[in-house]
Amino acid sequence: MPRVKNSVASRERRKKIMKLAQGYRGARSRSYRRAKEQVMRSQAYAYRDRKNRKRDFRRLWIARINAAAREEGINYSKFMGALRKAGINLDRKNLSRLAIEDQEAFQKLVEIAKSQL
Repeated sequence: MPRVKNSVASRERRKKIMKLAQGYRGARSRSYRRAKEQVMRSQAYAYRDRKNRKRDFRRLWIARINAAAREEGINYSKFMGALRKAGINLDRKNLSRLAIEDQEAFQKLVEIAKSQL
C-alpha cells in the first residue's frame, strides 16, 4: 500500500494558525511553533474576556447609577430596592443611560423611589 503524507491537510492547518497570528510581534507571527502557542493563549484570553466583559459592564452601570443617585440624595442599594418595591423593572443598562442622557427622567425615578422608602 502506498505511503500517504497528507501534506495538503497539514499545510492548511499551519496556514490557518499563521493567518490567526498575523500582527503578533517577533517570532510569534513568523515561526509556526511560537505562533501556535500564542494563538492558543490568545483564544483562551478571548474566551475568558467574553465572560468578563459582562461583569465589567455591569460594574460600570452600577457605578454610574450610584453616582447619579447620590447626587439626588439616595444611595444605590436603597434606590434599587425602592424601585423594585415600586414595581419598576428597568435593567441597569437602561437606568445608567437614563442617568447620563436624561437626567429629568432619572430624577422622576428617584422621586418615585424616595416615596417608597
